[in-house]
Amino acid sequence: MLPDLPPLPITVDLLPYEAKLDARPLAQIDLVVIHCTELPDLAMAREFGERELYASGTGNSGHYYIDRDGGVVQYVSLQRVAHHVRGYNARAIGIELVNTGRYPHWHDSRHQAMDEPYTDAQIAALIALLHRLQAEVPSLRQVAGHEDLDTSLQAAADDPAVEVARKLDPGPLFPWRHVLDSVPLERLIP
Repeated sequence: MLPDLPPLPITVDLLPYEAKLDARPLAQIDLVVIHCTELPDLAMAREFGERELYASGTGNSGHYYIDRDGGVVQYVSLQRVAHHVRGYNARAIGIELVNTGRYPHWHDSRHQAMDEPYTDAQIAALIALLHRLQAEVPSLRQVAGHEDLDTSLQAAADDPAVEVARKLDPGPLFPWRHVLDSVPLERLIP
């Protein structure tokens, strides 16, 4: 039985290929990875999530998406391994916050600023979701940003002689201190 938790309506809208994703026991999960979509809106994030990129007929997606108004949508069940971060998917829950990030010039060296702030509603929903996940997944202990786990560089789109970070999310405006003060998770920085 779950403890009393604040209300957090979650819309379940599973991706068409969700059943093709690898199954896993909840006890395998010990990490949440925070992302930003680096796209203008939730509709475009859904479109990207539905794209089949692998021979298995699956693509890249987080488990949960939090829109700017604090609305939460679940694309992948916790018992499935979503493709959202290299090397950590099997043990992690991916949470995507709708935010433009570097869109549409993700890897252009002249456009690496991430200057859209996260909304109060998004952060409140994230904190409520993290509390709910800790109640549902007792093995959950750590949280990380995508940028903490994928530190690889790649050639810039505008100048192959310049390298830029492959991933920068959730970025410099993500309120780490507030989130970490609000939930009993330890930040994982390898």
